[in-house]
Amino acid sequence: MALPSDFKDSYVDLAHQLADAAAQVTRKYFRTSFDVESKGDTSPVTIADRQAEIAMREMIERTFPEHGIFGEEHGLKFGSGAGSKYMWVLDPIDGTKSFITGKPLFGTLISLVYEGSPVLGIIDQPITKERWVGVVGRPTTLNGQQLRTRTCPDVKLAYLYATTPHMFSGDNEVAFNRLRDSVRIPMYGCDCYAYGLLAAGHCDLVVEADLKPYDYMALVPVVQGAGGVMSDWRGRPLVWQPSPGATDLKAGWPGEVCAAGDPQLHRRALELLDWK
Repeated sequence: MALPSDFKDSYVDLAHQLADAAAQVTRKYFRTSFDVESKGDTSPVTIADRQAEIAMREMIERTFPEHGIFGEEHGLKFGSGAGSKYMWVLDPIDGTKSFITGKPLFGTLISLVYEGSPVLGIIDQPITKERWVGVVGRPTTLNGQQLRTRTCPDVKLAYLYATTPHMFSGDNEVAFNRLRDSVRIPMYGCDCYAYGLLAAGHCDLVVEADLKPYDYMALVPVVQGAGGVMSDWRGRPLVWQPSPGATDLKAGWPGEVCAAGDPQLHRRALELLDWK
């Protein structure tokens, strides 16, 4: 899609400010002693997750109160502007398990979604101070330098990332294993950082399951702006647009995503992931 006609560069400026605000929180707590709680789905959460998201939400509410916000830790809030088509989707710490174990491969994910489609995305790694920025129709950058994915049309030559093999189960585990067994090297443990590596041309595939919109929306513009392709396992665009009053926010979440640096490789990966 093209950028909406009412898209403003001030949205990009705000996204950078949000990343800066979240980084102040996460750097303060990284490799320090803090309590780790378990959420209802057993995933861990910390004071850093919650404080970083609150800081970002408050900035959005002050700057663009008409925009909606959906964050992993504090849920969904529609903006004050009736019928506003913009929503910010936030994951303050994507990779909390990495964060709590002192591994600097987590990231803050910030996305601006228009009518359900991500048009702006940031992956920010506050410890290594690397920031990927993707905007629809513009080249992806890493700390201001333009990026390109690398050519790799053959699955047999591909380097594949997934956060963990434990994110797959049942039929999608069978499908993932079929792809995993076909690539040159499968690797694990990078969370959102793997998508940044793909955009920078260091790996070829990232295939995952059990993801939520705050896990993947920011990644789409980053991957696509570097020349890559990102979709669900059926090749469909990753979109999500909740309606006011909706009780089932999970409706329309694909869960499974496939990102590839090479469009031909993406098509071949989807063939191997054909599970429904």
